[in-house]
Amino acid sequence: MEDIIIIGAGIAGLSTAIALDKKGKKPFVYEAAAEIKAVGAGIGMGANAMMAFDHLGIKEEVIAHAKIIDSFTILDQNGTAITKTDFNSLNKKYGVSNFSIHRAKLHKILLSKLGQGKVLINKKVLKINQKKDSVTIQFNDGTETESRYVIAADGIHSQIRKSLLPKSTARYAGYSCWRGVIKNKNLTITESSETWGSAGRFGIVPLPENELYFFACVNGPSDNQRFQNYTIDDLREIFKNFHDPIQQILQQTKPENLIWNDINDIRPLDNFAFGNIVLIGDAAHATTPNLGQGACQAIEDAVILADEIQKNTDYRKAFVSFEKRRLKRTKFVIETSGRIGKIAQLSNPLMILLRNTFLRLMPQSVNNKQLQKIYTIDF
Repeated sequence: MEDIIIIGAGIAGLSTAIALDKKGKKPFVYEAAAEIKAVGAGIGMGANAMMAFDHLGIKEEVIAHAKIIDSFTILDQNGTAITKTDFNSLNKKYGVSNFSIHRAKLHKILLSKLGQGKVLINKKVLKINQKKDSVTIQFNDGTETESRYVIAADGIHSQIRKSLLPKSTARYAGYSCWRGVIKNKNLTITESSETWGSAGRFGIVPLPENELYFFACVNGPSDNQRFQNYTIDDLREIFKNFHDPIQQILQQTKPENLIWNDINDIRPLDNFAFGNIVLIGDAAHATTPNLGQGACQAIEDAVILADEIQKNTDYRKAFVSFEKRRLKRTKFVIETSGRIGKIAQLSNPLMILLRNTFLRLMPQSVNNKQLQKIYTIDF
């Protein structure tokens, strides 16, 4: 019987495995997919993630493969600034306050820190049986494993969370998103931005190695078959009245590089700890991406959970202590990100005018206070 296992080899699971390994624990990671590969495009992250990477001992390696972002601007569809956040003062305080990295590169870095055979693939959870002193997990390949403790990092659609909390399911935010990465060779874009218009929202994020990550969010019903079949030309039609270089970015996107998904989160939970099982990452607190904090919170989880496990020989107590440190913070992220998404996705012209006017009058210090709240963590 294993002492502790992790279910899920995403950012949360791998980061936690690294953190526990540094504490002398030797967890195995069980992954549902038949192949270990990162799904997604670019990812924007904040200073709190970089501080967590420092605890994991991989800060410098991440920085070497990251693009430091100096500013973030919200524009209207004509290209006129609504609000701008300058990260230079925050960079001086935190070292690196905002950066981007290709999700595949980050995943590769995390995976490289675990020894051979520490990640077992094709292990999709079918059923769990929680006992007083152990948990038995049955997998889709017909095998099962038993462990004293289980860390569930199996994502927003977590089978383990579903077993523990059947009513906790993914919650649709009201809009779908298309993502892609292109070469930045003819555009020379250096700052991160979002354009908020009546037809949707378009984000642009520079990446290392002269690449560019973009996302396009459009309101609509969930599981929309029409959205699932959208092409680049469909997106160009939606965003035809948006400022340059949005059309150029879409025109340079290869169809096979376009990724679509609905935007979901989960309603904030009252518990992450369930005896000898604990939920982390998206399994515990999946959030919409509007604050760029989903992966950041997962990496925070890894550092804090490892810290509590080191303090407590009874991991059940560690799980409860972890829960106490994480519930309020992750609830704040879920709720704040959800509100920002609703504001960003407004389509009524009058409401858009009022929103833009209000944001233009809002001082920079308000943005900085919110960022400082996010960047202030208890490790």
